[in-house]
Amino acid sequence: MSRFLSPQEFRSVFDRYACSVFRLETLQHYAEPDEQAALAAFRSGRPIPPDPDKQEWLAMVRAAVDTGRRIQRVHVVREPLTEYLRYELTWSYPPNVACGEDIRIIPVGPGAPWPPVLPRHDFWLFDASALYLQQYDEDGTWIGVAHDPDPSHIITACQQREAALSLGRPWHDYVRTHPQLTDARQHAS
Repeated sequence: MSRFLSPQEFRSVFDRYACSVFRLETLQHYAEPDEQAALAAFRSGRPIPPDPDKQEWLAMVRAAVDTGRRIQRVHVVREPLTEYLRYELTWSYPPNVACGEDIRIIPVGPGAPWPPVLPRHDFWLFDASALYLQQYDEDGTWIGVAHDPDPSHIITACQQREAALSLGRPWHDYVRTHPQLTDARQHAS
């Protein structure tokens, strides 16, 4: 694997793709510093606080969708859901979906095995030709992202993307079948 990219270098990848971006998420908790205020508000039942980074992401999603590009995300979630996943599914994902991001959920029930066709690590795939591997420590803190130019790894990631999209349930459908998530969404509004 190559060196970790700086946040600015990785951000510039989003400016260069032509057709599609895919993200596979596999962690049950992400310890992102920029989400701490929103997570604290979620815990205490307060309204969602302003988040400039989130607004930048939403603007990018809207611009991409307006020009015919796709942004897709699949999150493999273990049930019962962690507090972080309840926050993400009810507070973080809804604005993304409203802006046109295609988010799908693959639930893994208690005691059920991990989907064998999917890795246990996060990655980004741009235009089915550029693979970037996300690295996190055991607490879910982001360490960095590295470009993986190996053609065989890119082909595997494309196959994993197709499997994840096929196995994933649309976010709306997943949330609708979990009353505790529907209640939390109504509280966030």
